[in-house]
Amino acid sequence: RHPWVVAFGFGLLHGFGFASGLSTVGMPHAEIPLALLMFNVGVELGQLAFVALMLLCHRAARTLEFRWPRPAELAPAYLIGTLGAYWTIQRTVMML
Repeated sequence: RHPWVVAFGFGLLHGFGFASGLSTVGMPHAEIPLALLMFNVGVELGQLAFVALMLLCHRAARTLEFRWPRPAELAPAYLIGTLGAYWTIQRTVMML
């Protein structure tokens, strides 16, 4: 119902993990908030750049009227699903 809550929770958990990692490597506690902010800004800018690149590629493919074969259209979805399942199983086994 509220997917942003789930995304916020995962992001918060990830941030706490990253912050504890920064303090473990010896970063002064006063520097951690700025480091986390810059890390998040960098991640967001990277995501925006990636989306912009993908939109440009999509537009170029439509302009050139390039058609992918059906198996090539499905390959990214299967690859992502396979990797996600593998990592989920791997981490579950590691926890047990």
